[in-house]
Amino acid sequence: MSDAQRELLDRLFADAVAAAHPAGRLPKLLPPPPARGRLVMLAAGKAAGAMTEVAENHYLDTLGLAPGRMAGIAVARHGYARPTRVAAMIEAGHPVPDEASLAAAARALALAETADISDLVLVLMSGGASANWIAPAQGLALAEKQAVTRALLRSGANIGEINTVRKHLSRIKGGRLARAAFPARVVTLAISDVPGDDPDTIGSGPTVPDRSTLADARAIVTRYRLDLSEAVHRALADPRNETPKPGDPVFANTEFHLAARPADAFAAAGETVRRAGYEYVFLGERVEGEAREVAAAHARLARELQAQGKRAAILSGGELTVTMTGSGRGGPNQEYALALAIALEGTRGIAALAADTDGTDGGGGSAEDPAGARVDGTTAARARARGLDPAAFLADNDSTGFFTALGALLTPGPTFTNVNDFRAILVDRP
Repeated sequence: MSDAQRELLDRLFADAVAAAHPAGRLPKLLPPPPARGRLVMLAAGKAAGAMTEVAENHYLDTLGLAPGRMAGIAVARHGYARPTRVAAMIEAGHPVPDEASLAAAARALALAETADISDLVLVLMSGGASANWIAPAQGLALAEKQAVTRALLRSGANIGEINTVRKHLSRIKGGRLARAAFPARVVTLAISDVPGDDPDTIGSGPTVPDRSTLADARAIVTRYRLDLSEAVHRALADPRNETPKPGDPVFANTEFHLAARPADAFAAAGETVRRAGYEYVFLGERVEGEAREVAAAHARLARELQAQGKRAAILSGGELTVTMTGSGRGGPNQEYALALAIALEGTRGIAALAADTDGTDGGGGSAEDPAGARVDGTTAARARARGLDPAAFLADNDSTGFFTALGALLTPGPTFTNVNDFRAILVDRP
C-alpha cells in the first residue's frame, strides 16, 4: 500500500478510538453525588480503569466531594489499569476469566450489598466485563466457567448467544448486581461494544432486566454442540438460575445510559474520510458473521467500486466470529484481514485495516497482543515469496502467525476504550 493509504488508515482508526474515549464522553453523563449517602463506584471492562479515573477526577476535583464519601472497585483486563485515587484497581483475565476475576466480582457484590437507600451506586460498564466479573452459580467452580468460555469462543456463537449462556451461570450477570444493590439508586453508564447496543448484552447486563431465559441458554448449548460438564448442564436446568426479568422491582430505582457507541466512532471516522476526498461507503456498525465470509463479501464490493472508477472508503464495524477448526493464534479482525488479503490478491490501489478498538484482537490475554492487521493486493503474493501459504494459515486459524511473519500487524497497545471492531478499505484507482 502507498504511504498515503497507510497514513490515512491509521488516522481513521485513531480518530474512531479517540471519539469513544471516556475522557470526552463520560463527564457530561456523571450524575450528581447523593445528598447524604455514599457514592459507590463499581467498574468493569476494558475501559474500567479510564472510566474510573475520569469519574474520580470529576467528583473529587470538579465537585469537591470528600474522598470519605466514596468507595469503589474497578476491574479491567491485564494491562488496562489506570491510576485510581479511591477505588481499588484490579487487573483480571480476558477473554478467559481467572482468579482475579473471581475476587473482583466478590468485592463488587459485597460493596453493592452494603448500599442503602441513601447511597448512589454508579456502575461503569464496558466490553470485557463479562470475563472480568466472574461469580459462578452455585455448584460451579472457576475451572468450569473457564471451560464454558473457551467452548463458546471456539464455537462461532455471536456475542449475544455467548452472553445468554454466561448470564445463566452467574451470580452477578443478568441483572443480579442490581438485585444485590437494591434498594439503593443504581445508575449505569456504559460504553457499548455490541451490535445494536443492547443494555442486556453489554457486559452481560449486570444491572438491567434480562430478556433471555434458561431455555434459550440450553438451546445455544445444543445448537453449537458444546461439550460441557454435567455440573454446567445441571445449572442450566436449575430454575434458581433464572435471571430477573422486566418488571422485577429490583429495577425500580435503576437508570442506564450509553456513554459511547460504535456509531460515535464511525461518525468521527466518516468525517475524516470525507475530508480526505473519498466517497464514504458505510456498511454499518452492526455487521456480524463468520470473519472470512464477511471479508470475501467486502472484497467483492471493493473490486466493484474500483471497476466503476470510484475513489471510496468502505467502513464497517460490529462483532465478527471465528469458528475454530485449526490450532493457530489470532482473532476475528486478523482472520478477516487474512481472508481479505486472499480475496484481494492481484488488485492494485486497494488497501485495508481491520482492528479491535480496544487495542487487542483475540490473543492470549496479554496487553501486547495485536489489535489487527493491514493488507493490500500484494499481501498474499509477498507471503508466497517468503514460502508462506496464506490459505494454509487461514485453514489453521493462524492469522497472527501469518501477519507476524510479514510484519503487518497493528499493535497500538491498550486504548482504554472498547467500541468493537473497526474495518476500513480504501479504494483508489489502480
